[in-house]
Amino acid sequence: MKKFDRTLYDRQAQIFKALAHPIRLFIVDELSRSERCVCELTEMVGVKMPTISRHLSILRSVGIIEEEKRGVQIYYKLVTPCVVNFFKCVAEVRRKSIQRETKILNLRKAAAEKVHA
Repeated sequence: MKKFDRTLYDRQAQIFKALAHPIRLFIVDELSRSERCVCELTEMVGVKMPTISRHLSILRSVGIIEEEKRGVQIYYKLVTPCVVNFFKCVAEVRRKSIQRETKILNLRKAAAEKVHA
């Protein structure tokens, strides 16, 4: 039997926490396509630069992205592209959940129709 390694799971939880925000998910998705400077991400998301910088810092702290300074601009790129696979997994979980909810609603609807028939 495998023993619980709290440190291992704490580290994994930090990565999930870093991804647990819509803006950070967008940033990761966008950086999976190409590197971007802070100014581009700021414009795309529609928030102020300090907000984007805070989100980028969180992603950088867990090793998902890295930065490169070019002149006065800072560019970010995804260094762990495997994280994009997580998006596929989430989409599959959502698809299955919708299927399950649809099945339940259809069963309830059928049951209600039988009562009123």
